Formats: sequence, structure tokens, C-alpha cells
Amino acid sequence: MARRLMKGGHDCVVHDRAPGPIAALASEGAVAAATIDELIAKLAPPRAVWMMVPAGGPTEESFALLVEKLSPGDVIVDGGNSFFKDDVRRAAVASSKGIAYLDAGTSGGIWGLERGYCLMVGGTADAFARLEPVFKTLAPGRGDVAPSPGREGATKSVDEGYLHCGPSGAGHFAKMIHNGIEYGLMQAYAEGFEILKSSSYDMNVADIAEVWRRGSVVTSWLLDLTASALAADPKLSAYTGSVQDSGEGRWTVQAAVEQAVPAHVLTAALFTRFRSRQANTFAEKILSAMRAGFGGHQEAKPS
Repeated sequence: MARRLMKGGHDCVVHDRAPGPIAALASEGAVAAATIDELIAKLAPPRAVWMMVPAGGPTEESFALLVEKLSPGDVIVDGGNSFFKDDVRRAAVASSKGIAYLDAGTSGGIWGLERGYCLMVGGTADAFARLEPVFKTLAPGRGDVAPSPGREGATKSVDEGYLHCGPSGAGHFAKMIHNGIEYGLMQAYAEGFEILKSSSYDMNVADIAEVWRRGSVVTSWLLDLTASALAADPKLSAYTGSVQDSGEGRWTVQAAVEQAVPAHVLTAALFTRFRSRQANTFAEKILSAMRAGFGGHQEAKPS
């Protein structure tokens, strides 16, 4: 993200505990800082500091340091994948010291460096307005995606790829639901291709993925990525199938429970990720034992 900020003409001071990446960014024109104190000293007040660290302990630690050392009028942005209720709490702590706090849900993955990042921002309208040039720089821009019909007079920042979603926590809440939906979409593709691969038809699943990219109603960037992976390795032999989750799917299901909203697909997709990390579970052994007991069913031999 620092590179896009530099391209956009904004000042950018970068700090990280790993010196290699920072040295690389410094060689491209960023101002490097080795410590939080040095970072703050190199920014002219009122400062804006963007945290981009894993949710949980690293974010809490970074926030605690910043809120202690920054001054009234400064802004802290959390661009990671924090739990939205943590944002509400941290925003209150920052506000008590005269510091603004924005939560920025950031989507785009590793491709965002070149394509730009879709940004969902929570926090006060004033703090958002102050940093809007930064969000606009990081976002993809209008590109060739036409606005949806009927959106005349609607919020224009969404056409650029960023949005002020509401008060503290709203940005990360929107990103949390975004990632929950992502789990479901990915699972639907995975199951569909598994059925194709397992059928009696000798289908080239890489070709199926490729033809779906052209005019199909299931076209998406996720399908593009699937087609690329299958083209490079039709058997996907480089993958084990163990799928991690970074937390947002769990939080989405938790929010669904709290709000009594049925979320069958998203919940099943999350549980499938848990299942993917296990070989033969105890539950599956129970199933196998019962099948053998009531019907004499034998376990299938490994192929």
C-alpha cells in the first residue's frame, strides 16, 4: 500500500519490525523509520498513522503504543481485519485522548498493489473526510466498471472503490460480512468442480472453468483465479487442501447467531474449512463403526 501512496503523491513513512521490506520501499522513495518513536517524529502534525498488522495481539500492541505517543488531532487507521467490536472499544479510548480512529476494511489481496484496494471505512465523518484523498489513492478508481443502473445521485465514492460505511466498527463489519460471503462463494465453486471431476464424464475441468469465464452467470474474479490454477496444474498437486480461516468467517457466523439470521451456506463453508485440516476425525470413525455394525459396510481402501 505504501507504493500506491507514493504514486499518488502523498507523504509516506513506513515502519516494520522486518527491515528487508522497509529497505526495499525506502529505495523506491518512501521515508523509512526503525521504531514507532521515529515514525511519529518523521510525520508532521496532525499525523495519520495506518496500522496494517494481524488482528488480535499485534493490533492491540500497536494501538496501545500509538495512542500513548500520538497527540490530540492525530488519526489512527486500522487497515487489518480486526473484529468490529474491538474497533468500537479502541475508538472510545482514542477519542478520550483527542485522537481519531478509523477502521478500514481492505479487500484486494496481493493484486491490490497494482489494481488498487476496495476500502470499507468506519469512524467519524470528519476523520474520513480528512483522509479521503488517501483512500481515493489506494482505491482502484472507476476503471471500466460502469455504475449500476438507477444509481444517479448516489454516493460517488463507491464508483471509485471506497466508502464511508458509518461510525466506528462499520468498516470492519462490512469487510467481515464480505469475507463470510467469500467463504460461501469459494465453497460453491469447490464443490461444483469436485462433482465435475468425480463424474462418469471424462471432462477437462480446466476447460470448463475457462468456458464459464466467457458469458456465464457464474463469472467472477474467484473463477478467474480458479481457471488460472487449473491451467497451471490440472491436478492441483501443489496443494494439500488444508484451508485456513483468518477469523472473519467465524465472526460472520457469530453475528448471524446474535442477530438470529439464518446463514446456512456461510456456516457450512466455515465448518468445511475446519474439516479440511483433519485427516480422519474421530466422528468419521464413529460413522464408519456404525455402518459396519448395522450393515456390514467395509471401509473403502485408499486408492
